[in-house]
Parts: sequence; C-alpha cells; structure tokens
Amino acid sequence: MNRILEINDSDIKLEVKGDAKYRPRTAVRAILRKKDEIALLHVSKHHYYKLPGGGVDEGETIEDGLKREIMEEVGCTFSIVNEIGEILEHRSQIEQVQTSHCYLADVEKEENPNFTQKEIKDGFELVWVTIDEAINLIRNSKSDNYAGKFIVVRDLQFLKEAKKFFK
Repeated sequence: MNRILEINDSDIKLEVKGDAKYRPRTAVRAILRKKDEIALLHVSKHHYYKLPGGGVDEGETIEDGLKREIMEEVGCTFSIVNEIGEILEHRSQIEQVQTSHCYLADVEKEENPNFTQKEIKDGFELVWVTIDEAINLIRNSKSDNYAGKFIVVRDLQFLKEAKKFFK
C-alpha cells in the first residue's frame, strides 16, 4: 500500500517526546460510500469528526479488522473498491507508532451500529455527508484531545486522496 503521509507531534503543534520507545499498532479505516454520501463519525465529547475504523486485533487480518470495525461503527457490510493508502502516525506522548490503512468501499447491506461503551461515552454519532461536506467537517474540527488531533490530520489527508474517485 502506498504511504501518503507521516505525522508526528510537531505536526499537531506539540513537542516530540525525545526518549519515546514506540510500540507498533496497526489500524484500518474506510471511506464508505452510500450513493453520493460517505459515513463519518462525530465524536461529540472531543469536538471532531473521523472516518470509521480502528485497531486491528492480534491475530486478525487487516480485512477482517476492517469488517469488524465497520460492522461495529456503521452497521453494514461492504465491498472494497480501491486502496487509498497508508498513513504513519508517530505519537510520542503515548509511545505508539500507528500505521493506518485506508480503503474506499461501497455499502452492500445496512444494519445498525453497535458502538462500544467507550464510543458511547465519547458521544459517537454516525452521519452521512457528501465528500466535500466531510472534508469541511474534518478540516473545521477542533479536537480537545491528543488522539483526536492526529485523527483530524490523518483523516483529512485520506479524504483528499479519495476525492479523485468521486465524480
């Protein structure tokens, strides 16, 4: 998969912790299309929007992790249309380097999201918007937490890359 960006603390206006011992984490995201709209999650507690997806569990393939995360957060099955790329996030404050893989996918069958307790506590809400609206919502997000600041930079770049697949 093509690497499209690397992000570190200085990219979100924080000082890089010099002695960080990074642990790897693999994550997966989808730009999930339904007609002319895509799925976004509003994380109301922390004031930002994000693409659906999350961490790949130990022993899980990237595709299986994507299926599980999309079923939990959006409540649907999908078919992958294209690879968007990967973004590397060097999060020194939590000593983690995360590789996020992103795919363009089309909704096949819809059910209901099944948010985790943490996601419910964080105020997750599924919204469907056009790609241009998604770009504006993420660009204008004002995250008040560490992870959210990375998510805004990362997901904005994924959306910009994916826009070429939209008419």
